[in-house]
Amino acid sequence: MDVYEAVRTRRAVRGFLDRPVPTEVLHRVLTAAAGAPSGSNLQPWHIYVVTGAPLCQLKKLATERVAAGDPWDEREFEMYPRDLKSPYRERRSQFGRERYSALGIEREDWEARQRAAIANWDCFGAPAALFCYIDRDLGRPQWADVGMYLQTVMLLLRGEGLHSCPQMAWSQVRKTVADIVSPPENLMLFCGMSIGYEDPTVEFVRHGRAPIDETVTYISEL
Repeated sequence: MDVYEAVRTRRAVRGFLDRPVPTEVLHRVLTAAAGAPSGSNLQPWHIYVVTGAPLCQLKKLATERVAAGDPWDEREFEMYPRDLKSPYRERRSQFGRERYSALGIEREDWEARQRAAIANWDCFGAPAALFCYIDRDLGRPQWADVGMYLQTVMLLLRGEGLHSCPQMAWSQVRKTVADIVSPPENLMLFCGMSIGYEDPTVEFVRHGRAPIDETVTYISEL
């Protein structure tokens, strides 16, 4: 698979087969992903890979906690600005409409929305999960480095015939994740990532992207 195909076929998959991901494949991907760009080669990512019994335990703890209505852990970073402006507000709203429409869930059906959301903490059935932490003392440029690293991981996973789903939702139950992975106090959980083989029977909607002229400006010679 060439890099264009990897980019074209990468998406947030929300339905995985119960098929183990070989440890050697994950190791190969993460070894290669270490070459992702980072300012002054800081490599600010700290990765925990969870599979097998520990992942089953984490899924159980997280889903039970959410189903019981326990309050979220205090946020350590803001996922989205409170007053999200245009065009980002409209793009987010469109995503939500498409997502829940594909699941046959009405906007007012909060119970069905909650059931759909809980699937996040079951990793959508994936047999492997990655948790990405960053040092609390680092700044915005290093967060950008983490984003480039995660994209590199996701594209390499496509090269191995795997899919993924990055999930900031895990930061809402960060203490439960910490109970399993035991990170040092100086690290902050940014996101989780479900990893596995896609279940082709799970329907999905391919979300569109903004026209190129909305996001790209070419400046050339006069």
